[in-house]
Amino acid sequence: MNPQPWLATYRANGIPAQINPDAHASVVHMLEAAMARFADRPAFRSFGQTLSYADVDRQSAAFAAWLQHKLGVKKGDRIAVMSPNFLAFPIAFLGIARAGAVQVNVNPLYTPRELEHQLNDSGSEIIVIFSGSTPTLAEAIGKTRVKTVITVTPGDGSGVVLPSPPVDARLVGAVAFADALVEGAKLKRTPVELSGDDPLFLQYTGGTTGLSKGACLSHRNLVANTEQFKAVMPASLRPGEEVIVTAIPLYHIFALMVNFITYFSVGADNWLVANPRDMDGFVDIMKKARPSVFMGVNTLYAGLTMHPKLAEVDWSRLRLSGGGGAAVVGATSAKWKSITGNFIREGYGLSETSPVLSFNPASIQEFSGTTGLPMPGTDIKLIGDDGKEVALGESGEVCAKGPQVMSGYWNQPAANAAAFTADGYFRTGDVGLFTPEGFLKIVDRKKDMVIVSGFNVFPNEIEAVASACPGVAECACVGVADEKTGEAVKLFVVRAPGATLSEDELIAFCRKEMTAYKVPKLVRFVDALPKSTVGKILRRELRDVA
Repeated sequence: MNPQPWLATYRANGIPAQINPDAHASVVHMLEAAMARFADRPAFRSFGQTLSYADVDRQSAAFAAWLQHKLGVKKGDRIAVMSPNFLAFPIAFLGIARAGAVQVNVNPLYTPRELEHQLNDSGSEIIVIFSGSTPTLAEAIGKTRVKTVITVTPGDGSGVVLPSPPVDARLVGAVAFADALVEGAKLKRTPVELSGDDPLFLQYTGGTTGLSKGACLSHRNLVANTEQFKAVMPASLRPGEEVIVTAIPLYHIFALMVNFITYFSVGADNWLVANPRDMDGFVDIMKKARPSVFMGVNTLYAGLTMHPKLAEVDWSRLRLSGGGGAAVVGATSAKWKSITGNFIREGYGLSETSPVLSFNPASIQEFSGTTGLPMPGTDIKLIGDDGKEVALGESGEVCAKGPQVMSGYWNQPAANAAAFTADGYFRTGDVGLFTPEGFLKIVDRKKDMVIVSGFNVFPNEIEAVASACPGVAECACVGVADEKTGEAVKLFVVRAPGATLSEDELIAFCRKEMTAYKVPKLVRFVDALPKSTVGKILRRELRDVA
């Protein structure tokens, strides 16, 4: 039986062991309360334009009414949204949710093949899409059930027309989002009865290992995760006071739950970054926003710390720097703290868990190298290869049960049977261990493990050590076939600007920090590492070229 070592740490730090997953009847109830309470406060800013909470309330109600009366949208219908971080995104989401529909989040950089699969798998007949992504849709739409295309541009919702790529001419009859809002404002929205059991999102995941699957996330899942986050970080969720910069894509569950839903529920002022790859523009937004909260993935933080003007940002209001999506490297946190005075507080989760499973609580005052404590009301057990729970301090597959865990994948009975243990715990596929105080440390993905002469080598450890070597900007390692040892460690490295680091120097550095079998046998310097759109390094692609 799992002893839940984190409970004593909860007690010592005033963290409740449980939350109420039904604190709000639905996400819509929760966010409608916020729109009423913070009506006059700025809700979202983008491209120099600002929407108040009252603006978001009014326009999302108009979009919901338009969906209901013009398209006949009913409770449970799936609507795809394929947009960067524009003002249209929160308006569309709240409109879809208020109409009782289910949002299918789509990456705007998808290929036609990926988009076709997601639209068909979800059964979406309506898509809200950035005009710049319409050529992709035009290639795929004939093989899908999509009947209505609603196009968005950067200025939508603000009343200002901003430059945007033209809508692909093949999409005859596409409706402009701005026009739908104007029409919808003349219609009366029909309130929809929603409960915690009703689905809110289909969050597609697993695309790096084959066809992606839609994690079915309910209103209760998201309400629960919001309440859990508030219980762990109350001082960083001050009603009507927080300012957050959102550079992670809102179609990713991390930004969607934390940056949008959770911080919207407490009246935060949210600055949207449409293109974080434009580092100069990104840092300019940071300078104007002076955030109290910032969330990112390790690669985003690493990129920012290399920008010469980051030190010009006024960091005096920054209270929380959160990291997730992929492992946060200690060297990156140290660089971030040297500039901002704030370390990166790491968490852990998956699309299937809405997403946060664990987070470093407010009591932690420095980078911990762990992903924190399980969220209140969450049980995590670590399962060994024999199917039994491992002893405290030993590593095993992270298996989780809690009110934020999905009910299952959309129309995937076989995948669901494999995804859960017999007693209902979700199998994450990650390998972790618990400290005596109940902090969860993710050792690695099962499939990324490298076996050298029978010894298990976990890439996260190698990368954390190598990243601390002067001259290394980023790195990632994979296993390659080796005649002597079965597998050997190969490290791909991006040098820091101006660095002249050599292979021998880097290997010598690693040799000082790690036992011999862990030291990379091969080092390859590259200009960039392959990454997903949310900044995760794609080790699978590196294995292909290794």
